[in-house]
Amino acid sequence: MRGVPHDFACAQILALIASENIQVLQLTPTRLKLLLEGSDLSALTRIRTLLVGGEALPRHLAEWISSLGLSQFWLLMALMVFFVILGCFLDGISMVVLTMGVILPTVTKAGIDLIWFGIFVVLVVEMAQITPPVGFNLFVLQGMTKKQITWIAKHTLPMFYLMIVAVLLTYFFPALVTWLPQQMMSK
Repeated sequence: MRGVPHDFACAQILALIASENIQVLQLTPTRLKLLLEGSDLSALTRIRTLLVGGEALPRHLAEWISSLGLSQFWLLMALMVFFVILGCFLDGISMVVLTMGVILPTVTKAGIDLIWFGIFVVLVVEMAQITPPVGFNLFVLQGMTKKQITWIAKHTLPMFYLMIVAVLLTYFFPALVTWLPQQMMSK
């Protein structure tokens, strides 16, 4: 892959294959080299698509989650907890990019307004940004205040609770976040 160190590219491909728990019998080094030669990082995307069956994985996960029979409220609460846990390890944009392929079909099938869901995602990703140990907003505050990360995490806890209240308010009063977009779309 151009511009990517060889060891890094190989490590990413091996991690991808291992994470999918797939036995790759026909992926020889020669075939892998031919697949990656003259391409960029999108080769990893092509390999992932081949390994996980393309669009079938998100669809199957959406069907499985919908078979659990969760109400919209409990589905959203489970997603909120899921994003907060992911926030312990990932930054916000990575969370959104990695999860939307699976979560969006589930949310659509549950009948949740996608504009409302976009606001929900912004709120819960921001909640996740103040969860230790990787909450990036904590590091920004640490750089600004020169305080310990534990002190900052303790003092951001009230904001975390306020964001939970905001999520609940937007759930019980969805017009708070959908009124303006509806006004704009009606004109």
